[in-house]
Amino acid sequence: MVSFDHREPGTLESDWSASPHWDSLTPLNTSAIRRLIVVAAHPDDETLGAAGLMRRVARAGGHVQVILATDGEASHPQSPTHTAEQLRARRAAEVEQAIELIAPGSSVVRLGLRDGALKHDAAELRAGIEAAIAVAVADGPATLAVTWRGDGHGDHRIVGEVSAAVAHAMGSQLLEYPIWLWHWSAPADTRMPWSQLCALVLDPEEREIKKRAIAMHSSQTTPLSNEVGDEVVLRDEFLEHFRRPMEVYVNRDADRGKPSLSGEYFDTFYAGKADPWGFESRWYEQRKRALTLGALPRERFGRVLEVGCSIGVLTEQLAARCDHLHATDIAEQPLKAARERLKNESHVTFHQTDAPGEWPSGEFDLIVLSEVGYYFSEEALSDLVCRAAASLAADGVLLACHWRHPVSDYPLTGDQVHARLQAESNLERFVHHSEEDFLLELYSPPPARSVARQTGLL
Repeated sequence: MVSFDHREPGTLESDWSASPHWDSLTPLNTSAIRRLIVVAAHPDDETLGAAGLMRRVARAGGHVQVILATDGEASHPQSPTHTAEQLRARRAAEVEQAIELIAPGSSVVRLGLRDGALKHDAAELRAGIEAAIAVAVADGPATLAVTWRGDGHGDHRIVGEVSAAVAHAMGSQLLEYPIWLWHWSAPADTRMPWSQLCALVLDPEEREIKKRAIAMHSSQTTPLSNEVGDEVVLRDEFLEHFRRPMEVYVNRDADRGKPSLSGEYFDTFYAGKADPWGFESRWYEQRKRALTLGALPRERFGRVLEVGCSIGVLTEQLAARCDHLHATDIAEQPLKAARERLKNESHVTFHQTDAPGEWPSGEFDLIVLSEVGYYFSEEALSDLVCRAAASLAADGVLLACHWRHPVSDYPLTGDQVHARLQAESNLERFVHHSEEDFLLELYSPPPARSVARQTGLL
């Protein structure tokens, strides 16, 4: 994840407010939101990020529900005056009080998962969110507002990823609210998702309610005591970000409709470059390939399909572990390099194809989608995933690995690609490796089985 220290001042709100980017933000239209489910990693996230939205929906007669993944008991791990259980009880009381002020009568669901360890409780988190949405959508569509996946905090990322998968599967609108982004990033930071941001301008009453609600989280906004270990978590300069006259949401729907990248795009990209991605020179790429190959559940496969093989660096290593490898790419220049690289490997064939419309026939024991899914439009990616799932042998494996940082040219992000894979009913995930930079996952037709089960150890 992004490395930051909450004790440091971070980027000042005056720097953010001076940015010209705010003028280009799309206004958030809340008129159609009748059921709002706010998912927070910790008590106070929902108030900082979405108090104005909750207030607006509640005032308009809509229904608001808050799901708390954890009780925030790890906020002061070195406190000499409060145990984890005491913090859990105090923070639970604070959030109940704040939500009652913001949206009177709203329900608060506490899942009680481990603060700081949500990556180990993702299944329980998903079950809790799915249960809430199932009830809500029985009376009409629901909107989810959740902590942003790119916020730089591990628990926030898990809440965002799981919520995105659930929202996609159930057809719900998804909004993500950043919290720590305003601390560690800056207006000119290339990681800022400006093109995906939308703004909810708050009226004076909403701003006042939000200010009062934030103050109710006193365990975070004031020191627990004067003792070492009881210091304030949310410093005043940090809280200034949430006193601005608007709330900001990442709306990934904003990029929907972008077409798939064309063959001409890649022809231009590769022109005059032997290895534009640094496959052969960058340690990052070497390490990622080692993790990719190490994640494969079998020593050897029969028939393999690699979509988007580029210059064939990964292809070369896959070739050593299969009987036949069918490698494709949309551009001819990298295919020429790949053919030269593997010219002595007769069991490897290369094809210039425009997936998913052009798709090879037959079943495959392994399908590899490495750094390719986000080049497709949302519709084309869905087609690609369906074709891949249908092409897998009964015990086949689909491997997906994708860069997670936003790239303005790409129609989708790596997280969106993997959310679509998770939503595919004909695939079941059995390997999940997550880093700040990339996701690596393996799927198979259900029921998926671990390597230990496949090899008879269990």
